[in-house]
Amino acid sequence: MRQIWITRHGTPDVLVVREAPDPSPAAGEVRVRVRASGVNFADVMARIGMYPDAPPPPVVVGYEVSGVIDAVGDGVDASRVGQRVLAVVRFGGYSDTVCVDSGMAIELPESMSFEEGAALPVVYFTAHHMLVYLGNVKRGDTVLIHAAAGGVGLAALQLCKHAGAVTIGTASASKHAYLKSAGLDHAIDYHTQEFSSEVRRITGGRGVDIALDAQGGASLKKSFRVLAPTGRLFAFGAASLSPDGRRDVFSLLKGVLQMPLIDLFPFNLMNDNRGIFGVNMGHLWGESKMLLGQLHQLLALYREGAIKPVIDSTYAFDDAPAAHQRIHDRKNVGKVLLVP
Repeated sequence: MRQIWITRHGTPDVLVVREAPDPSPAAGEVRVRVRASGVNFADVMARIGMYPDAPPPPVVVGYEVSGVIDAVGDGVDASRVGQRVLAVVRFGGYSDTVCVDSGMAIELPESMSFEEGAALPVVYFTAHHMLVYLGNVKRGDTVLIHAAAGGVGLAALQLCKHAGAVTIGTASASKHAYLKSAGLDHAIDYHTQEFSSEVRRITGGRGVDIALDAQGGASLKKSFRVLAPTGRLFAFGAASLSPDGRRDVFSLLKGVLQMPLIDLFPFNLMNDNRGIFGVNMGHLWGESKMLLGQLHQLLALYREGAIKPVIDSTYAFDDAPAAHQRIHDRKNVGKVLLVP
């Protein structure tokens, strides 16, 4: 099999394709011949050495794949061979062949492409967990979505539209027309506009019911301070801690010091009737019942036409550095994929 390895921490050129023996499925597992693998910002952070959950290099990262089952281990129904599936993996998704627990390989709807299958799990899991499972988003809520044109941002936008919520999204001006066509109600150019003042203007000073922030640092503090009464802030990343794509201790410390630590003092939370949730789906790996329940809800929404993964671009394994560079440069609108 072919795999993309992070050989050391550094720039995208540390990604190297290597050959390895095909794995054999253990008891309870299926083997999937991969047709597409999802690329996530966490993979970029792992490459530069800013993602503590990732094993040290050399390592193969990747959380989500789609493909066809070609072998099963003991205890798995042999009729699954030939089944088109999407699968969630802990690491190792940058491979053309993976073995996964049979319960984490879910049959694709007939109308879903392999590209859509690989684009769905991580970003829709994350958006659904924040908005629906924890956030209880409902009609009439106002939701602030940072990086609205990214994978999680577009997934969140679709889920908000389905719920009937009003959406405010931050993105570069070049992406506003697309976001408006996708249903975003209010767009903010984070390059030229101060988002917290714009949110207050748009909401008439009330603030938002839900804010989704993967930036961290000063952005997290501002997001917390624009919450309406009973507002919920979801922190699910810290992109601002590595603004230039390098591991930088100064940027890390500066970002941490800008977090809303004082605002989160328990009495302040109680008096303001506001809250903050931390979300790291990788740390919920053991909650398979919950994750599978959410995944089946998402597939039902796909079948209804309420959600549809947006594919920005696909790259061959040999072009993995370009895939990472596209995400680092924030040029993508939707999901970036690797195709063996």
